[in-house]
Amino acid sequence: MTESIISLKGVSKSYAIHNEASKKFWDLLLGRKSQGELHWALSDIDIEIPKGASVGLVGRNGAGKSTLLQLIAGTAQPSYGEIVVKGRVAPLLELGAGFNPDFTGRENVIVAASLVGISTEKQKATFAAIEKFADIGEFIDRPVRTYSSGMFARLAFAVAVHVDPEILLVDEILSVGDMGFQQKCISRLRELRERGVTLIFVSHGPDAIKSVCEKAIFINNGRIVYAGTADETVDRYLSFVREETNKEQLLLEQEWADASVRKHELKANLRYGTGHVQFIKVELKDRNGQPCRSFKFADDISLELTLESSLVIQDLSVSFLVRDSTGIDITGTTTFDKNRELPSMRKGEKVTVGFSFKNIFKPGAYGVSIALNRVSRRDYTDNILLDQLDGAIAFSIVEDPSNPIHYKVWHDIDFSILNCNSLADDEVMHGS
Repeated sequence: MTESIISLKGVSKSYAIHNEASKKFWDLLLGRKSQGELHWALSDIDIEIPKGASVGLVGRNGAGKSTLLQLIAGTAQPSYGEIVVKGRVAPLLELGAGFNPDFTGRENVIVAASLVGISTEKQKATFAAIEKFADIGEFIDRPVRTYSSGMFARLAFAVAVHVDPEILLVDEILSVGDMGFQQKCISRLRELRERGVTLIFVSHGPDAIKSVCEKAIFINNGRIVYAGTADETVDRYLSFVREETNKEQLLLEQEWADASVRKHELKANLRYGTGHVQFIKVELKDRNGQPCRSFKFADDISLELTLESSLVIQDLSVSFLVRDSTGIDITGTTTFDKNRELPSMRKGEKVTVGFSFKNIFKPGAYGVSIALNRVSRRDYTDNILLDQLDGAIAFSIVEDPSNPIHYKVWHDIDFSILNCNSLADDEVMHGS
């Protein structure tokens, strides 16, 4: 059994909240112990993270994710419980944290390298790698107070991943840089993971968590709701967010309260939604209209979805997405996005809708997730999730030796030789 490099047992963290700023001022001035109302940012947290693990943290703002990272980094202390961290920690919890604003980027890099014990001999090579990765040009020799937030992010990330960390903590810092830099950061995180660095990664981007992390923890109101694979945990978090959004929207739809909701039994990895309109049948078919779960390159694939309503309703949107075995969403669409209106439905009425597409996926296993929403506004402010099934139906793509696909999806790409000036041509042209 792999020994834990990070261990939290019964950890709780509280903060005193002062409703009156003047009271807090006098408490600080007179050295009095705070008597403010306690807010528990974390409650009774138990986590064991083995060396080399990559763990994502997901949850809404204020759930306690950043507080948890601060406790692991040692920048905050628990109110109760025990925390054991074995290894050198490189925390990316705040943009430019630890940087002296009056020092240049170069000077801050040298200070950071010295603090983690990198010898003077190695600092030159380390700085060269950091400078190349950050790619901020001449700003490396300017005071960091002159940097934009994007430059801060570039330099802070570059420093953290080049000082040989054993544990790397990343808190939503990737949301600042441009898309190219974000992709470079994700690639670097994967590389560190493969090298055995223990990674704890906070991000609101589901694909980023799934791409970088093997495991994930869902935190809400300071407590662990679910812990499992990154794919499973992110799906549970997204289902929670959608259910919460539904509750808020349903308060405006009083007439729905009287509708009877009967759950139809359909197999899925996860199912959620109000159920006022729901799927009752899911089928994949081949080009001949026959049920099929295995396809070859360029085969026509049809997805047929039958839904039933328990009330009079309009403005329905049906959607699907195809997800690969690693949990990454590959393709999909919604009838709302394609401006295709579904008919209004009466109570007890059933409707079947179909999507068709050509197989352009590489060989492997895939899953189809489906969703049914009531939405009419392009800003989605009236959106209600009626039914969603993650992993509603699975299929496989078999290998076709005559049409090998090496990437996630295939595209018809033209090839041509635009210019060819061979040595023989040169000899002819010069009369040789």
